[in-house]
Amino acid sequence: MSDYYVEPKPGDLIEISRFGYKHWAVYVGSGYVIHLAPTTVQASVSSIMSVLSEKAVVKKELLWEIARSDACQINNKYDQKYNPLPASKIVQEAESMLGKEVSYRVASQNCEHFVTRLRYGTARSDQVKETVASAVGLIGVGVVLGLATVLGSLFLPNKHEEE
Repeated sequence: MSDYYVEPKPGDLIEISRFGYKHWAVYVGSGYVIHLAPTTVQASVSSIMSVLSEKAVVKKELLWEIARSDACQINNKYDQKYNPLPASKIVQEAESMLGKEVSYRVASQNCEHFVTRLRYGTARSDQVKETVASAVGLIGVGVVLGLATVLGSLFLPNKHEEE
């Protein structure tokens, strides 16, 4: 983690590290971000609640209120692949959506899809793929450890049999 703060520029994508997932917002200036928030709970409640919902609302809030004590960073991760739209257009489009209720689906219409569509004109999200890969990796490790335990008990001498 860096010991210095870099002020985001309007149109920058902000990645907020939550426990087990990333929340995304677009910076619009003066400390504010626009993001998707659950419709059923206040924004002060963790946005993990949005996973349980099929709807989200577009909100403008102070970045520090959204991030709280969670780490956050500027992450314009697709700038090498896609040309970002002009910052004024990103901010204008984001602000035109304030207060609107939108469809929300973890795998196809999540907060990362929302902000990448604003910045690049195309919706992208790698976090679902990364989460599935991590889960498969953890399951794989569990299977390997379980298999090693079973095989070990079959082929290693029993401590009591040696005595």
